[in-house]
Amino acid sequence: MNPEHFALLDEARRSLPDGFKVEISGDTIVMMVGPTGIHQRNLLVVRRQFDARVPAELLPSENTDLVSPNVGKSRNPDLTYLPAEALESTENQVPAEFAAIAVELVAPSNPENDWVGKVRDYPLMGIPLYLLVDARQKTVTLFSRPDGTRYHRREDIEFGETLHLPEPFDFELVTDGLLGY
Repeated sequence: MNPEHFALLDEARRSLPDGFKVEISGDTIVMMVGPTGIHQRNLLVVRRQFDARVPAELLPSENTDLVSPNVGKSRNPDLTYLPAEALESTENQVPAEFAAIAVELVAPSNPENDWVGKVRDYPLMGIPLYLLVDARQKTVTLFSRPDGTRYHRREDIEFGETLHLPEPFDFELVTDGLLGY
């Protein structure tokens, strides 16, 4: 994507009112309303497990814009882990390639954004791991092994099962504390 075109879309995104989560995917600006209590609770259950095992050089960040101007993408995962130096800025955006993982909890109002748009966009943006928690289906899915165009591995489990998170995290994610809608 032309960097000037991306800059115009990014300027439009930044001018929208507070209270919305806003992303850019190609020529599309995606807006979402604030999350529900179950969404926030499930995010906390997942985050606590990551925080207990994350390497010291990575910090958690919720709702930080991950940007890839050269592919025309700006996505805002529910949770990501970034090198500390990536968060030494007054901006709420960092280059997407710094993200060790993107964690998303499926929004009931727009599941296609997480299941289609982000499965397409995150490997293009250089994000090595994409963890998708879907409280509607009571499933957790891990996408991994991107090649710059798509993820080559997908692992699915149901709530109540465990899922191994690879390096740099290397732990078993326990999902029995997650709630469905």
